[in-house]
Amino acid sequence: MAWAVSHNAEADLAAVGACFGLEGTFRGATPLGAGHIHRTYLARWEDGGRVQRYVHQRINTHVFPDPQRLMAGIVRVTSHLARQFAHLPEGERARRVLTFLPARDGGFAALMPDGSWWRTAHFVEGARTESTVVNPAQAREAARAFGDFVRRLADLPGPRLAETIPRFHDTPRYLAALQRAAAHDPCRRAAGIGDELAFALAHAPLAGSLVDALAAGALPERVVHNDTKIDNLLFAAEGDQALCVVDLDTVMPGSALFDFGDLVRSTVTGAAEDATDTGRVEARPEIFAALVEGYLAGTAGCLVPAEVQGFVTAAQVITLECGVRFLTDHLQGDVYFPAHRPGHNLERARAQFTLLRSLERQAGALEETVRRIAAG
Repeated sequence: MAWAVSHNAEADLAAVGACFGLEGTFRGATPLGAGHIHRTYLARWEDGGRVQRYVHQRINTHVFPDPQRLMAGIVRVTSHLARQFAHLPEGERARRVLTFLPARDGGFAALMPDGSWWRTAHFVEGARTESTVVNPAQAREAARAFGDFVRRLADLPGPRLAETIPRFHDTPRYLAALQRAAAHDPCRRAAGIGDELAFALAHAPLAGSLVDALAAGALPERVVHNDTKIDNLLFAAEGDQALCVVDLDTVMPGSALFDFGDLVRSTVTGAAEDATDTGRVEARPEIFAALVEGYLAGTAGCLVPAEVQGFVTAAQVITLECGVRFLTDHLQGDVYFPAHRPGHNLERARAQFTLLRSLERQAGALEETVRRIAAG
């Protein structure tokens, strides 16, 4: 649903800015981004004749009930990254890692009188976002940036980061939730999803591949992003250079394969995530190869062999997981993923399952691609 900034909201945003020590005059704000979790505003503040832009974001406490703990983890991550970019000029450093402002009453989240929680960051100037991957060069650069993110956080000092969303990539858990939703069928939709349900349940052995290997120690636990869609990267305004990884709410312990798998899932097909013409949903081998090249370049040798060998499986698992989540939400009445038309989440699930079939058909060739690139 589209939304606008009302006069009352602008007054609230001025108060939010004051909570983060912003001085000068609030000059207005506009909605920023198309995210569904938080409400985000791009605000203009003028001080001494100079206008600066900041991002004010209302934190969704239904998803993240402890904003202070959430922000403490995020700032640990951004501070660690900022130290690694300390050699860069200040202006360039500000474009390579998000900079959050401390609240006047402590921490990096501010509680407003109406009970809402907010955070504020410097707006990254001279950057843009992308919603789709259009060519291998862009795919390679996106993968390099996400791989570099994991590499730079490999030596993040303890303690272990908190899990902001526990079991976020526990694919068997999502499959069990689908089974419960189908059994209870609260919206009387189960009769129309027999083929999709059977397909999902038939993939139960695949579902546990990553979490079981992680639990057994066959895959190392790392600090990872967990939501590596291309629109969670900022690119330079001109060219394909990736500047900064954003949307850090899900940065927590996990597997690098969660990140690589989600990156493949969200970029390897040129079709939309909710494509109704599933004949267009096909994994592009040239994009997959570019993702492998970029991710290996970004991680720069820090991955163990089991991680590299798991690239194709990871893409399949995370694609399955996303399709299962869409299908479950369809059965439950579209309560999590916003549906813009009847059957929207069912369409999304079908598109994901079609992509999974494509990844399975091409698995042998994709595995050979990984081996060839990894061998140099």
